[in-house]
Amino acid sequence: MATESNPTEPVRYTKKNPFLAKLTCNQKLTGESSNKDTRHFVVDISDSNMAYTPGDSLAVTGQNPPGLVSELIGQLGFQPDVEIDHKRCGVKSLQAALTEDFIINRALKKIMVAMESMLTEGAQLDRLKGLLADGSSMEEYLFTRDYTDILRDFPEAKFETPESFLDVLGPMLPRLYSIASAQALHPNEVHLLIAVVRYENHGRPRTGMASGWLADYAEMNRNYIPVFATQSKFRLPEDGEKDIIMVGPGTGLAPFRAFLEQREFDKAGGKNWLIFGEQHRSSDFFYEDELIGFQKRGVLTQLDTAFSRDQEFKIYVQDKLRENSAELWTWLKNGAYFYVCGDASRMAKDVHEALINVAEKEGGMSREDAETYINQTLMKEEKRYLRDVY
Repeated sequence: MATESNPTEPVRYTKKNPFLAKLTCNQKLTGESSNKDTRHFVVDISDSNMAYTPGDSLAVTGQNPPGLVSELIGQLGFQPDVEIDHKRCGVKSLQAALTEDFIINRALKKIMVAMESMLTEGAQLDRLKGLLADGSSMEEYLFTRDYTDILRDFPEAKFETPESFLDVLGPMLPRLYSIASAQALHPNEVHLLIAVVRYENHGRPRTGMASGWLADYAEMNRNYIPVFATQSKFRLPEDGEKDIIMVGPGTGLAPFRAFLEQREFDKAGGKNWLIFGEQHRSSDFFYEDELIGFQKRGVLTQLDTAFSRDQEFKIYVQDKLRENSAELWTWLKNGAYFYVCGDASRMAKDVHEALINVAEKEGGMSREDAETYINQTLMKEEKRYLRDVY
């Protein structure tokens, strides 16, 4: 799938021209008592000549789990080995197409529109028309259902051919994961820190498409995982003497492991401060031994942790910022870069608010001036406040 290249020049792999990598490590980091399943993966990119920089992401295209594919084919009433010919995947078996080429764990509205013409007058058609007429109800309905759920809800709707069903599906897309390694130390590997998505809806267990496949089904040591690196503006300072503050709860720790590896390799003189958060120290302290090692070697100047469920009241990374407001302000005024990686919906907003609060308290600023300093000066003009949120 990948093209041959001059071995002295990095290759620009893409979605249409990925490198077929192999998985060499699938290590669960969370303890038995954890509410989560977070893993360390090592993807071998030997012979790819692929280049990446700390802060970049790796795009990984997974496959649908065999059980989900079998359930769906059963609902459709076709044979798994029937040969199909579709513009998106060419000629192959229906089972192979649904495994490799289409998203089937999240449904698109297109299937609802297609089924309307398949139904005759009655309760099922009335229900379908009601959903199609109400955008918010339709969105809510689709959010928790996959195609198997929908076909079970509307059993009278029958697709005449496998190809007509494939027409209503979306294409399989790569998932982006922050790279947790520095290529200077791991020239032929990419390390990933991934929280495996697991949940239950409508009486059936579900997993995230890429994370579940990597954790449960991806074969080890087989060159068949399509990957490519994507560049980011989430970068270390060009001047290694600059200090950095890294806020990375959960899997947001990933790029900062890469940052620390790179800073140590470069013998960078700037100080490094990491603020990490998770639920429990005993079961969710990812890379604990490595981080302590960075501390002992003087690479990690300061490590603050916020384990939210280890005490009666919850403590988060934003609380640690406020707790260390004076020191944080000193670092910022001395030119430190401030990085945030992780959840965009809540954490990043809370960290942003905490930064404004620190500017108000320690900088003696009004709310308006503090917002201007954080939003305009620090982020846009000086470009010392960088976020990788999702």
